[in-house]
Amino acid sequence: MDENRLGVMEGRFADMIWEAAPVGTGELVKLCAESFGWKRTTTYTMLKRLCQRGIFQNDGGTVVVLLPREEFHRRQSEQFVADTFGGSLPAFIAAFTRGKILSDAEADEIQRLIDKSRGK
Repeated sequence: MDENRLGVMEGRFADMIWEAAPVGTGELVKLCAESFGWKRTTTYTMLKRLCQRGIFQNDGGTVVVLLPREEFHRRQSEQFVADTFGGSLPAFIAAFTRGKILSDAEADEIQRLIDKSRGK
């Protein structure tokens, strides 16, 4: 199972937990019933999947975050670049910007990020 990928409903469920955490499992069941029409068993099944992936932990009836949303998305992005572009960030950027004109603000923001990652 790819820990860096979530299905649509897993993603919506994870977003709900990231927003509410720490959250009791009883409250989570209520939120899922209201938002998704899920039964208790469906909520627990989905929670178990995300806990097995190391994203959350059910700690005595309280769901806590083990992997913050930003870190999850960072890993997901790195995996996408690795799988699709052989790990080449320049190849990804070239593909992303091909046929698209960047605004000055977008180009400046990208340059700022590059300079920051270089330690400038």
